[in-house]
Amino acid sequence: MGRQGNNIDPAANAREFRPFDCVRITIFGLATTALWSSLHSIILPLRIMEFVPESQKATCLGLLTFTGLLLAIAVQPIAGMASDRSGSGWGRRRPFILAGGILTLSFLPGIGLAGSLAALFAIYYLMQVSANTALGPYQAFIPDLVPADKRGLASGVKNLVDVVGGFTFVWLVGQLMNRYSPGPGSQWLWLSLGALAAVFLGTMVFTIMKVKEPPGAGGPRLPFLTTLTRSFRIDTRANPDYIRFLLVRLLFVIPLTTFQVFGLYFFRDVAGVPNPAAVMGNFILVSGGCMLATTYLAGRLSDRLGRRPVALISGIIGTAGIGLLFFFHSYHLMLLASVLMGIGFGGLMSSNWALAVDLVPKEKAGQYIGLTNLATAGGSALARLNGPMIDFFNIRSPGSGYSAMLLAAVISLIASSTLLWGIKKR
Repeated sequence: MGRQGNNIDPAANAREFRPFDCVRITIFGLATTALWSSLHSIILPLRIMEFVPESQKATCLGLLTFTGLLLAIAVQPIAGMASDRSGSGWGRRRPFILAGGILTLSFLPGIGLAGSLAALFAIYYLMQVSANTALGPYQAFIPDLVPADKRGLASGVKNLVDVVGGFTFVWLVGQLMNRYSPGPGSQWLWLSLGALAAVFLGTMVFTIMKVKEPPGAGGPRLPFLTTLTRSFRIDTRANPDYIRFLLVRLLFVIPLTTFQVFGLYFFRDVAGVPNPAAVMGNFILVSGGCMLATTYLAGRLSDRLGRRPVALISGIIGTAGIGLLFFFHSYHLMLLASVLMGIGFGGLMSSNWALAVDLVPKEKAGQYIGLTNLATAGGSALARLNGPMIDFFNIRSPGSGYSAMLLAAVISLIASSTLLWGIKKR
């Protein structure tokens, strides 16, 4: 593969594009996944309990993260389209990664400093805007730089890196935050935020230095409102399967996200464990290990067997894991459920992202990958609406809200698999 120092040459021959080159262009995802998974699964659920009554905690957590993800849905396509038109000598994507990353690091301490629910909401919203300004353009690296016959591999590596970041740091933060208490135990919150900031800064700098893009070609300057409307425009004639794909992705992201957000409350209220933050970290670690074992293999298999068969089998395995949580609440069976969910969702993540990269037009990769976040963040946002449902049913019958949550997750996976088969084979 042609190289410039240690950087990636996007004109490289496909046969010379190696797995480690995929790591170079996906390593920033480790930090973003670590950040949001840790905030959503551990830190925000515990911080919210400082400001609201017990009976309203799931509703408040769902409202905070739902509205924040609406901002993510809006920001990513706009940032992606702006990067498509960038004329920077650094390339199209890296200036946005740098600017959004610096702002995210500036806002992160506010999660610990917030002294009221309103302040926590405001800081979270600012972080959503800044982080997604970087994330939308970053996600266009695969269609920009990876040869077509290596995109399943690259998607597998991307999800492998994401899993390492997300689940390793959720486990670490779970162990730290298990000792957290407002006031005397606040140092554990700052250690958690410091670890997240360090990995975010390190991977951002690595990406800026090691990923080589050609200079941006630039494009005509457009009025803001024109940019806004065009950012969300999908050419359905040229991309007839893309709308269906977005719906498929949205429906599988809902159950993927649901337990990450409300799992700590599930372990506390249903399983009755004395240390729910640590147990949640262990659950995520086991699930993440299984995703590590699956996601790379699933990406390679999707290049050979096709995206749809891999996604369907993975969906069945993930559904079985959710079913175990529905019927059994013993610790060991819940860990078995985490194994099945890890295998299933690992396969879904790799095959689904490879399908996304197949479907986006290369000349508008930043915009369309940003639009993919309509499904990713949209599914994540809809998963948060389980919060009011959980509180509603739990008030009437303790624990029934979590049963409704798991049933909704199973229905969503089944619907996603059904719609997937309408997408034409490529």
